[in-house]
Amino acid sequence: MKTFKLVSMQVVEEDKLTDIELDDGLIINKEDEQSTWLLEAYINSQYRDFFQQKSDQELVVQVVISKKENDPAAFVTTILSINELENHISILFKGQLKRSRNDFAEILLQELLTQGLSGEELINEFKLKMRSRPKLAAK
Repeated sequence: MKTFKLVSMQVVEEDKLTDIELDDGLIINKEDEQSTWLLEAYINSQYRDFFQQKSDQELVVQVVISKKENDPAAFVTTILSINELENHISILFKGQLKRSRNDFAEILLQELLTQGLSGEELINEFKLKMRSRPKLAAK
């Protein structure tokens, strides 16, 4: 098993991202035959209802691991538990990595093409967004 710091989390719903403000988080690669990962998010209890409504369905979460400069990784998860802790909740997710390769550039390029950009405008916007790293929904 390998353990990493969970830096940020977004819930992906269709092509919409919902930011989840983490107070702390942990992600564990179990390195088992099913390529299972465990994610624990320690968050404000204001998110309780949001996650309780999703507790019986598959949930795609996009997380940044270890350092905020890293590209996000998408996981297909289910919620194993939601534990109450004073003003916080701890949510334990179990899931598999949706894609194992870095595809931020491809997703960004596709989004810019969808916006109708081309030529020099496309190149300039691509360079700018590769530096600023906007949040993009994993496809």
